[in-house]
Order: sequence, then C-alpha cells, then structure tokens
Amino acid sequence: MMSVEAVDRLGHIRARMDEDGRVKVSDLAVALEVSEMTIRRDLDTLAEQGLVRRVRGGALALGPQRFAERLRSQARAKEQIAAKLSALVGQSAAVGLDASSTLQRLAASIEGARELTVVTNGLEAFTALRDRPGITVLLTGGQHDERTDSLVGPLATRAAGALALDRLLVSAAGITLAGTTEATLEESEVKQALAAVSREIVVAVDHTKLGRTGPARCLPLDGIALLVTDLDPGDARLSAYREIVEVL
Repeated sequence: MMSVEAVDRLGHIRARMDEDGRVKVSDLAVALEVSEMTIRRDLDTLAEQGLVRRVRGGALALGPQRFAERLRSQARAKEQIAAKLSALVGQSAAVGLDASSTLQRLAASIEGARELTVVTNGLEAFTALRDRPGITVLLTGGQHDERTDSLVGPLATRAAGALALDRLLVSAAGITLAGTTEATLEESEVKQALAAVSREIVVAVDHTKLGRTGPARCLPLDGIALLVTDLDPGDARLSAYREIVEVL
C-alpha cells in the first residue's frame, strides 16, 4: 500500500507536469527533499499508470502541452523541418496548416507568396500570416482550446468541410506504422476534417515523435503522401516508414 507521503509526492509531480510539461529528477529531489532514487520510482509509477513518458533524467507529459512549452521543445529540429516544408507551400495555392508549434515555425518563414490562401485552426499561425503580402489567411473558427491554443469543435470541423485544399501540412503528437495520433480527440477531429478536403497530406514531426502514440487516433499512414522529419531521409529510424510513405 502506498504511503501518504508517496501520494503527496505523486500529486506534486503531476501538478508540476501539468504546469511545465516536463520534470527533472534532480529538480524534484531537491524540491521534495528526497533522494533521486525515490523520484525515479515515483516517475516509474506514473509511467505505469500511463500518465507520463519516462526519459533520461526525468519525464514528459503525455497529455496536451501549452503552445509556449511546445514551441521551446526540439526547437532546432523544428527549424530544420520548416526549412524542408517551405518548398512545399508554393506561391499560389490553397494550403492548410494545423495549430502545432512545428507548423507555426513554417508560417513565420513563408515569403514570396503571390496568391497563397492559408487555412488554419491555429491562432499563432494566423497571427504570423495575417499581414503578409500575397497571403490570404483564414481561421476555421471554433472553440478555443487553451491546452493547445487551437480552435476546435463543431464550428471548426464544419468550416473545414466547406473547403478544398491543395495540400494539408500537419504535425502530430506521435506517429507509428499505423498512423498519427493526437493529444486530444478535439484536435484529431479538426485534422481529419481538413484531411478529408485535401488533395495531399504532409505530416511533419521531429524524430522524438517516431514510435510514440497519443490517446486520439488521427490519420492512417497509408493516407499520407509525405512524411517530413528533421532526420536525413536515409536514417535507419525511418526504414519501416519508407516502406509505406515517401520520406523527406
């Protein structure tokens, strides 16, 4: 049976995880005045309960993280992905972007557009594009999800269904050979609605998302035209994916 002290520690760790999206063993040991071995056992317990993902030196949240936290995570990898994606946007087309921090970096870098229409359910992407010459940027509308800083719900999915897109560029909470998953069902529903009206789907994820799964299923891998990561396309970690989808 778990002690009262252990229950209190787990509650503190979960609160820190909800706030920051990640925790470090060394920081928790100091804050809670226990050994690092005790903290490691606590994190293992939370991982067994499906509440966190263990990584070296700490743990990461499995649920949705706030946009600012996601923007800082894997920043260099996301810059590399954005550079690869820039050639796929085009100067005059209709493209969709999700609310991910990966695609926000792409939005901030788009230049030279002439008659480009961009549809997004992300407030940050909309802000980055709304004053750019040659770009018409549209918000899907919907309910603001503070967890992801995205617009979701029936209005967002209904708006998506009225569109016709040349290309949809989205990220994911995780990707396996079965397809992509999301941190929330609401986000998954919007992406599925946008995918249904897109001629081509491009999924962009950094290497830490490979093999990971979130709680909500989204896009099947065989329905994706292109998988873009920060890795070299010939990297061994992409071998199994290359058998199903083109990799950039």
